[in-house]
Amino acid sequence: MPRDGAALQILANYCAAAAEAMAYTLMRTAHSTFVKETEDFSCGLLTPEGVTFASPKTLGATWYVGLDYGPAIRMIEEYREGDICITNDVYSGFVATHTPDIHIWKPVFHQGRVVCFVAGHIHNTDMGGAVPASLSRTLTEIHQEGIRIPPTKLMQEGRLDDKLLAVLRLNVRVPEQNMGDLNAQIASVNTGERKIHEMIERFGADKLREGMYALMDYAEAQACAIVRGVPDGDYFFDEFADEDSAGGYPLRIALTLRVRGEALVLDYTGTDPQLQSSLNVPTGGRERHVLTTVGLVYVLYTLDPRLLLNSGILRVCRCVLPEGTMLNPQSPAAVGMRSLTCVTLMHVIFGAFSLALPERLAASPAGGLAIINVKTTTRDHRSVMASIGPVGGGAGGSATMDGTEGSGANTCFLRNTPVEIIESEIPIRMRKYGLALDSGGPGRFRGGCGTLMEFQVFAPNSVVTARNRDHSRFAAWGVRAGQAGSPSRFTRNPDRNDQQELGNADIVNLEPGDILRIQGPGGGGYGRPCERDVERVLSDVRGGFVSPDSARRHYGVSIRDGRVDLPATNTLREQMRQRPNGHHFDLGPGRTEYEAIMTRERYDALTRILAATPVTWRFYLKHRILDALFKGAEALPDGAAAISLAYEALRQRFPDLKAIAPASR
Repeated sequence: MPRDGAALQILANYCAAAAEAMAYTLMRTAHSTFVKETEDFSCGLLTPEGVTFASPKTLGATWYVGLDYGPAIRMIEEYREGDICITNDVYSGFVATHTPDIHIWKPVFHQGRVVCFVAGHIHNTDMGGAVPASLSRTLTEIHQEGIRIPPTKLMQEGRLDDKLLAVLRLNVRVPEQNMGDLNAQIASVNTGERKIHEMIERFGADKLREGMYALMDYAEAQACAIVRGVPDGDYFFDEFADEDSAGGYPLRIALTLRVRGEALVLDYTGTDPQLQSSLNVPTGGRERHVLTTVGLVYVLYTLDPRLLLNSGILRVCRCVLPEGTMLNPQSPAAVGMRSLTCVTLMHVIFGAFSLALPERLAASPAGGLAIINVKTTTRDHRSVMASIGPVGGGAGGSATMDGTEGSGANTCFLRNTPVEIIESEIPIRMRKYGLALDSGGPGRFRGGCGTLMEFQVFAPNSVVTARNRDHSRFAAWGVRAGQAGSPSRFTRNPDRNDQQELGNADIVNLEPGDILRIQGPGGGGYGRPCERDVERVLSDVRGGFVSPDSARRHYGVSIRDGRVDLPATNTLREQMRQRPNGHHFDLGPGRTEYEAIMTRERYDALTRILAATPVTWRFYLKHRILDALFKGAEALPDGAAAISLAYEALRQRFPDLKAIAPASR
């Protein structure tokens, strides 16, 4: 296989088409709404070592273009033609990333030799465990998150393992749905196997083997060229999720991005310790784990959309993942809600690159994507459970355009489910489904609005899980004088006497007749709002994206009787222009208030203390030290000394801690 660009592009197109054929097979034969409508699945072609060299471009989840199945593949002693293997155990090779994600892979043979593997995963609506849909931030250990399957053979030489399937059926709430999706996965890898044989007929087995490695080398060269365009330097950014546990303190991810020539280091030192919740990200400390590098792939593809999507991209980077942190937890840490943390991970990468390339990257997308599952009862008393789709927020505004409405850029691969399908599959009534007024961050280019969904249940014992709910406190940041988007909201019985704000709850038990409203956050704005074209502001008001009051307060545009009052607008905008631009980021009031107490200096001191203590103490110590800062009755000194003083008090209180952990410096 020649290694010139044209020949490689031809091969890349064939490989991507094969992966997309797998994806179409899976989507069209799956049983669950979450696979066939929301498209939470992946497909890929793997080298014999298990490294992904081709992925779909238009279907499924876009997080897995660099996934390495190698550790799981090597746990199977021998492969024969017709074998299909399966796993969903996050701690067995760190391929699966939470229990509902079932990964399968199949060897493709030619003349008795493995040419490559075809593989993929789906997110199952339920895998058993403590709660319907298996996932909640309230869970504290992996054993609560459903049945786990270590790497094993699902099919041996074309024959399914019925005993394994019987165990799986027994441990999940909707076995027929799970089995339907598993059969779709099997059909998908069979499609992939057939497409590989077609390519062998066209190119020859040896040229295909050579070509798959050449594709990754080419992607690496493309990525290196992009990185060379980023100014050398160290760029620090940190990002927060609202809570590290149910009712806890904010979750923090810290990143120092080091750019040197055509190489990157993503150093996550300073990230919070391993959590007593399911927000941990299982990476095994692997320096190019797919979940810690998704944001980087998005950035590189944004800078050059010609980039081939395969594992070669990740060769330009190395991640530093301190052991015992939430990005490198020890078993049996719960990990089911790792997708919320992964979105936060992406945003911290976006923020660091925004500092390096402020004119080329957009403001923060909304994050806080809530995936809604409903378990209820039909009129004939049959229990049903289904995902009714994601409720997300808008993309961030950029230097040239507004953020996309209701589709938060890095999570837009999850499609919405039509109302007609929702109501036909589960007995609820959709009352509202649209965009939330005034939710997008104001800017010269506005952040996209968040989605709003409102529905009513009618049966007793109805349970809604809203995994990944976030950004009810910390908003999506704006850049270059653009303003932060609005936070998310979660409300039971809105506009009624018994209205209840649910905050970041992700499990809600509903009474017959209860109404639930979920509002996604808005994306951040880019550039000064008073520089936004007046006619665009008027169009936003007419279109229902911005209210007249917001147009006046944030954009300096006075609208009366559906028209722009130019004299009043000119006066308002002149007053706005006199105000200073402020910092590069507008982080929103929630984060500004929090960081007035938990400064970077204090976080650095906290990191040093926690790194020197055993993993089992870290989460507890973090909470007790923050209790002293936020709830303490006595005044604490300024700066890092407050952290040291709070820690010393804990060492005096707990003799075991005093014996095993050094005094703070």
